[in-house]
Amino acid sequence: MLALVLASVSVKAGGLVTNTNQNAAFLRNFAQEGKYGEITAIYANPAGGAFLRKGWHLSLNDQVAIQQRDIDTEFSLFRYNMKNRDAEHHFDGDAQALMIPSFTFSYNWDKWSLSAHFGITGGGGKCEFNNGLGSFESAYAGSIYKMMSQQGALPIYSGYSIGRSYMKGSSYFYGLQVGATYKILDNLSAFVGIRGVYASANYNGFVSGVTYTLKNPTTGADNKPTYADADMSLNCDQSGFGVTPILGIDWKINDKWNVSAKYEFKTRIRMKNSTDLYTGENAEEIRKASIMKQFADGEKIKDDIPGILALGVQYKPIKNLSLGVSYHWYQDSEASKFGEKENYMHDSHEVLAGAEWRTGKWITVSASWQKTMYNVDDEAMNDASFNLSSNSIGAGIRVHCTKDVNVDIAYMKTLYKDRTVDTALSPLLTKTDVYHRTNDVIGIAVNMSF
Repeated sequence: MLALVLASVSVKAGGLVTNTNQNAAFLRNFAQEGKYGEITAIYANPAGGAFLRKGWHLSLNDQVAIQQRDIDTEFSLFRYNMKNRDAEHHFDGDAQALMIPSFTFSYNWDKWSLSAHFGITGGGGKCEFNNGLGSFESAYAGSIYKMMSQQGALPIYSGYSIGRSYMKGSSYFYGLQVGATYKILDNLSAFVGIRGVYASANYNGFVSGVTYTLKNPTTGADNKPTYADADMSLNCDQSGFGVTPILGIDWKINDKWNVSAKYEFKTRIRMKNSTDLYTGENAEEIRKASIMKQFADGEKIKDDIPGILALGVQYKPIKNLSLGVSYHWYQDSEASKFGEKENYMHDSHEVLAGAEWRTGKWITVSASWQKTMYNVDDEAMNDASFNLSSNSIGAGIRVHCTKDVNVDIAYMKTLYKDRTVDTALSPLLTKTDVYHRTNDVIGIAVNMSF
């Protein structure tokens, strides 16, 4: 367990999200809330852990996530870019987490069950933009254009050039959850627990080699490029801590039906900035841009995790087949965010369904589907952080090695819906971003009882 915790320090996740994929069992069957009596279902349905047999139970998991977050940005002043005169520029974001560990533990005796879970409850892989972000380039294009207009040089202004632009963001929220489940009746149990969340993030980027070029008024040819003294570098570390109270209940109606409910309260988190920021003389306007305010040194940035209500039902029509449905309600509108972004965020919802069939003594196969519905206004979207509604499919197998040991192997693919957002940068200038995203995750786990 200690090795898993230490190894996870190297995991870098891009973009704050609430991760429900806490193990390989979820990847092969998303509808975990209705399951009971399995160590792998305790994160989704902790009250269902009361129906594990007496003794110790442990699940060790690892996942690999590969994401692509691409943005097409259209801005009229991009036509002054000496390297690319097109008004639309493409920005590639590579996000990956090659190691996402988690573990779940439970000890059961009589009517009691004590459990613990460690995982990365927010984030999904570092995100790296090797040619920067559209918001940064548009700020530079606008700043240089404004400088030229103030000098009265617009008729002979040929364009600008950025030697190199780079941005990397990472955020990972480590969650350690502990709690107790009590079997009130033979078929009814309740859970009370708490999760401590340590949040850590880093944003590192730079813009260098910024120049502008004027035309020779006599010949019309371009003069030698002039250094704009507008280079910038940013390195911002953020950290914070929060606590999540959790309540759960499970009702095993009979051998065919089981229902559960879990509520996670809002987690208050304030991320404190430790920032090194350099700007050249002519980049001072960039320092004041709205996107830079969240990186101000010493500031505490609001970044709450929303409250979550999760409901689940499992039905077993025959002995070796189980069907499940789940529902998640994320109370995003109540979670405070930087810049009062919650005023533009409405609650998100998910519906999930899954099926498992034990084909014989050794193998269980499963498949599932999840629909995630975000309801976010344009004002809450930017190229540094964006969420897109999606459909996900998952599939996998469980290999029953012995009575006490099994192995999960699973794969999940997420299909996102593109989103177009218009942002007015001035009364005359509008930036248009089209957001794209892909996601593939594989997972493996060893689950054991002893």
